[in-house]
Amino acid sequence: MKRDLVLAGLMIAAGLTISAVSFAELASQPKLAQATQPLQSTPGAETKPSAPAEPGTTGARPRELAPEPARPDPEAQSSGATPALPPAPAEKTGDPIPAK
Repeated sequence: MKRDLVLAGLMIAAGLTISAVSFAELASQPKLAQATQPLQSTPGAETKPSAPAEPGTTGARPRELAPEPARPDPEAQSSGATPALPPAPAEKTGDPIPAK
């Protein structure tokens, strides 16, 4: 038992020593900062605009095409208009939940 305690103490002391040496090594190294290269402009950049002008928007929807409903009304269907969407699937019903 005594030998196991001495061995455990030595292992803890060795771990703490290694940690202290590692921290001292990290602290002694100078900190380096990586600098980026200065930006170089393209030839003739002074005469060109930096960004295209923003298009003027009015916020209104374009009225070139009239919006159409997904389901035409019955008289339009009788004249040959087809729905834009397929019919919705029928609802599935299960067994009723038994009362407790």
